[in-house]
Amino acid sequence: MRHGDKEAAVRRLLDTPHPPVPSGLGARAAARGDRVRRRERALRGAGRVLAGLAVVALTLWAAEARPWEPPPAATTPPFAGP
Repeated sequence: MRHGDKEAAVRRLLDTPHPPVPSGLGARAAARGDRVRRRERALRGAGRVLAGLAVVALTLWAAEARPWEPPPAATTPPFAGP
C-alpha cells in the first residue's frame, strides 16, 4: 500500500459518522481510574510495610545469631600442663 492509499483510507474512515458515545462514559471511566489508583496505593503501602517487617526480622535475627562471629571450635586445644 502506498502512502497516498493509506491516507485516503484514513480520510474515508474519518468522514463516516462517528458511533454514539454511551452516556455516563466519562463518569464511569473516572470512577474506575479512582478505584485503580486506590488499589495501587494500597498495594504499594502493603509492600512497604512488608519490606519494613522483613528488615526488622533480619535485624533481630542477626542480633541474636551473630553470623559474623566464627563458630565455636568442635574440639578443645591440647592441654600442655605445667
